[in-house]
Amino acid sequence: MSTLSPGIDSPIVRDRIELSIGGMTCASCAARIEKKLNRMDGVEATVNYATEKARVDFGPAVTVADLIATVERTGYTAELPPPPPAPAEPADAEGETAQAPDPLLDRLRVSAVLTVPVVLLSMVPALQFNDWQWLAFALTGPVVVYAGWPFHRAAWTNLKHGAATMDTLVSLGTLAAFGWSVWALFLGTAGMPGMRHEFRLSVGGQDTSSALYLETAAAVTTLILLGRWLEARSKRRAGAALHALLDLGAKDVAVLQDGREVRIPIGRLTLGSRFVVRPGEKIATDGVVVEGASAVDASMLTGESVPVEVTVGDQVTGATVNAGGRLVVEARRVGADTQLARMAKLVEEAQNGKAAAQRLADRISTVFVPVVILIALGTLVGWLLVTSSPTEAFTAAVAVLIIACPCALGLATPTALMVGTGRGAQLGILIKGPEVLETTRRVDTVVLDKTGTVTTGRMSLAAVHTAEGVSRAEALRLAGALEHASEHPIAAAIAAAAAAEQLGALPPVEGFENLPGRGVQGVVDGHAVIAGRAELLADRSQPLPPALAEAKAAAEAAGRTAIAVGWDGAARAVLVVADTVRPTSAEAVRELRALGLRPVLLTGDNRAVAEAVAAEVGIDAADVIAEVLPEDKVATVRRLQAEGRSVAMVGDGVNDAAALAQADLGLAMGTGSDAAIEAGDLTLVRGDLRSAAQAIRLSRRTLATIKGNLFWAFAYNVAAIPLAAAGLLNPVVAGAAMAFSSVFVVTNSLRLRRFAA
Repeated sequence: MSTLSPGIDSPIVRDRIELSIGGMTCASCAARIEKKLNRMDGVEATVNYATEKARVDFGPAVTVADLIATVERTGYTAELPPPPPAPAEPADAEGETAQAPDPLLDRLRVSAVLTVPVVLLSMVPALQFNDWQWLAFALTGPVVVYAGWPFHRAAWTNLKHGAATMDTLVSLGTLAAFGWSVWALFLGTAGMPGMRHEFRLSVGGQDTSSALYLETAAAVTTLILLGRWLEARSKRRAGAALHALLDLGAKDVAVLQDGREVRIPIGRLTLGSRFVVRPGEKIATDGVVVEGASAVDASMLTGESVPVEVTVGDQVTGATVNAGGRLVVEARRVGADTQLARMAKLVEEAQNGKAAAQRLADRISTVFVPVVILIALGTLVGWLLVTSSPTEAFTAAVAVLIIACPCALGLATPTALMVGTGRGAQLGILIKGPEVLETTRRVDTVVLDKTGTVTTGRMSLAAVHTAEGVSRAEALRLAGALEHASEHPIAAAIAAAAAAEQLGALPPVEGFENLPGRGVQGVVDGHAVIAGRAELLADRSQPLPPALAEAKAAAEAAGRTAIAVGWDGAARAVLVVADTVRPTSAEAVRELRALGLRPVLLTGDNRAVAEAVAAEVGIDAADVIAEVLPEDKVATVRRLQAEGRSVAMVGDGVNDAAALAQADLGLAMGTGSDAAIEAGDLTLVRGDLRSAAQAIRLSRRTLATIKGNLFWAFAYNVAAIPLAAAGLLNPVVAGAAMAFSSVFVVTNSLRLRRFAA
């Protein structure tokens, strides 16, 4: 449910549903349904021809039944989408998943078998025996009536509602061609024995009373059925990435019950349940590791090929694969709340949207078919006036009807969106809608939040400096043991580094004491150890030697934190801790520059820290905005926009959410907060800054594909209709060209499946 507030004093609560629409055959159908729904009070609807769905926002005065009734009165069917299929589909005796019959393919097969001899007989005079035309007539009848029935039925339904669609054009054209042939056979001279017929690419050259259009009626029906079938198959392939995403999840799970493993369907898993994940198995749902350690392969969900090490306390995501040891995980999210389900929902919502260019195409398609019918009538009258030849006039008019299908217009944007957003999901990039694609083209500045985006957001040990005669291992062992007793983030970083370097189990601490704001002290292995500010050690008569003092000064100049460590009455080491830069951030900045973007570093840290990070990743010092309060990030984005820049913002924290929403393009790190992800236009699931450049490249490529599709669809009709009206296209050629235009648009969109990381 979403709340839309037209005014402060008059909030309107709206529900949102998705309807599955049946009976649509072209963009005109989708436009008609959308127009009818939007005429209802308090309803805002978007109908997508490619996905065959309608997304509807409606107020309390409207019910779902009202919406379905409106669609049905328009001549189509509507229903709530069926529940998700069971995790495992039943298999037949051969072990294969059973497939539903395809009525369209059945009609196409019958049509093709009957059409081939009709076309050969009509186009090759050498094959025309006595009375061949009657055999062609007998074969054409079932093609026009049975195979073409979906077109005639849809045309009649639309006529009853005072509308015309692509089916109207096809039905008119094929019935006119067949009807003329019937007249010529029974009332003209075309039925005489020995009649010969020649095929021409253009109109003319045939006596009126003997002109037959049987091959036109049969071939056009077959070609358009072939185009419909190829289009449907391509649309299924276009949405394959989303289906693959939905299929990633585990089908069942081994839950721990009373110390035993009990395998249950994934749908019965509940919050708080603990389940076992063996090596090679998928993690059933989002959760936290409570036992074990392993490497997790998240490539299928994030596109990241390097497995991630996890241990007790680490979060794991459903649908990722346990590549190492046995894990016990406590479920924290199930069902629609999981990251996989949220990703799938975002992708599906993006595919239901419309770009501005497609909205223009939809407006055109609503008037396109009536205009084409008028052009066909004008062509008929014009040819009759100029040539006085009914045959030539009829041929040209039928060619106009057949060539002018607006399917390519309706498929141009949805198919590209389906493929582009699906490919993005495979790469760990979630695009919220088509308007995002249009924004990426204009962006010229990208603001990068430092902590958690350019850097890891976690303190870690950056360097160890020791006095003469002191080993790194000894310094880290004693300091790590002491800091392990503290809960401070800096202390945790030192302790973690000590444990990670496999220096053996950290020894216990005796007499531990926390000195607030100054440091910690205690006894480790009989050594009196102290760690903290240099001033603390100086107060204990343990001043830093010159080499360590120099190392401390250098670290602090670079914006890092220096921890002095002493034991047995002398300062013996300086440990440098910092929020480390992600290993891929410098490469990401280079890629953003290559896209023509100007990177700006934004942080609340002091300038020394910010400039040190900027220098490390390749951002100019002049493009560093430091010491910014969280609430001032929005103002910073607004200031850049006021300077005439189109701003993209990359962030991960709750305090970035407002800035992400304010930016022209918001890119939220998938490892960040839910608030940031909700506010962003693009979500980078991997949490890798390189994904930002990759996301912008994919968005721009998808937008370019949409524009290319629309250009082809418009150019095709602009060029083809005059050619048909001028008598330069035979209706059979027109039918083949029309079918090719739709298949071309979908095939062009499918090239996005090869978009490389």
